[in-house]
Amino acid sequence: MLMKCDILIKHTALMTPDFEIAEGQSIAIRGSRIVEIGTYDELKVKYEPEHLLDGNGKLCMPGLVDAHTHTCQQLLKGRTMDELPMIWSRILVPFEGNLDEQDVRVSAELSCLEMIKSGTTAFADAGGVHMHQAAEAAVQSGMRAAITRSAIDIGDFLPDSMKQPMQDIIDSNEWLYKTYHGAGDGRIQIWFGIRQVMSCSPELIQAAAEKARQYNTGLHAHLAEHRDEVRYCLEKYKKRPAEYLDSLGALGPNLLTAHNVVYSEGEIDLLKERNVNIVHCPRVNFSSHGIPKTPRMMQMGMNLGMGSDGSSSSNLSLFDEMRVFRSGIHMSWGLPVFDPVVLPAKELIKMATIGSAKAMLLGHEIGTVEIGKKADLILIDIDQPHISPSHSLINMIVESVTSRDVEDVIIDGKLVMKQREVLTLDEERILYESAQRMKSTAEKAGV
Repeated sequence: MLMKCDILIKHTALMTPDFEIAEGQSIAIRGSRIVEIGTYDELKVKYEPEHLLDGNGKLCMPGLVDAHTHTCQQLLKGRTMDELPMIWSRILVPFEGNLDEQDVRVSAELSCLEMIKSGTTAFADAGGVHMHQAAEAAVQSGMRAAITRSAIDIGDFLPDSMKQPMQDIIDSNEWLYKTYHGAGDGRIQIWFGIRQVMSCSPELIQAAAEKARQYNTGLHAHLAEHRDEVRYCLEKYKKRPAEYLDSLGALGPNLLTAHNVVYSEGEIDLLKERNVNIVHCPRVNFSSHGIPKTPRMMQMGMNLGMGSDGSSSSNLSLFDEMRVFRSGIHMSWGLPVFDPVVLPAKELIKMATIGSAKAMLLGHEIGTVEIGKKADLILIDIDQPHISPSHSLINMIVESVTSRDVEDVIIDGKLVMKQREVLTLDEERILYESAQRMKSTAEKAGV
């Protein structure tokens, strides 16, 4: 008698956990998990699937994980390119401060829609306003997410609309946790946040770190993003940013730090010692902040993830991030010393999958295609002239695959996109409402 399974993917190429390609594989999914991997001949005599997906001409790999984004900034798409520095204080934060609840809901829905169509199955949101709406959108979309709310209580250079008393921030973040942590059949995590050392008081940083420990959840922060941040910490606290956070008890294995560009060697040693999760946002970093010391961090065995930082200047494609990151790191750290493998393709894919999954404290559940893990998978159409034939499909994932090559998306064992059609969100409505609100949100914020 055949066993029931929800989805059976047949005859697909498969990316293994050690980033090799196994041809002619089939995958059985029951509930939210992968229950067996083998040939179709082996699996078809065991399982009766509710959905049978043909993987011919496709590659099955883990869903990409965006470990640092801003769903509240989706309606700024294309606005921040070619702008003078300090975009976040002049444009991003004032914009967020003027959003109402429905603005945030539509923005988050548009973000989820773009991520799904780009092959991203999970994301960590660094926080904004009305984040219960972002949580609702993530639940509706079927995505996996780690969400916090904006945490800003100081900063003369920031609008008052984004600043709140420390206790109000902690209380509302605690309400968000109690209301939405574990929502969507466990897909939603609620974290605590440190927006940035220049916009958070020492008391807020200490309180956020303590609450994250108390609730056994994550802590999300921007860190070492630009030189002004370093100068601020040295002048005010006589410590560099990572040293300052360590003095407040914020560094630890539950901390996800975004950007990570302007570190001293001592700070890198400290972050390694504290097992902090490092997330790079290549395109934003290269255009505004600088080149991180990624090869050194990689050689030290630090956990490295990847994020888009939102789409205010570009898009949410992690395939684009990988491609740009390889070129920038090779130019800065590889080319001068004739090292063409200073950041290999496998390491880039690792950052966008299991590295980011670990940064979201989910490495035991997602990030690789393995029996027993959650079925967060994407199927890529590789039977195309810009991808196949190739001497190395792994290399082509980094250099040639685009978001539009993603055909099918499975999250938590459920089919979320099939043949480029998103099944959980009303794409036509979201695009229409986003276009209507893009103009009004910009006018309200004066940007």
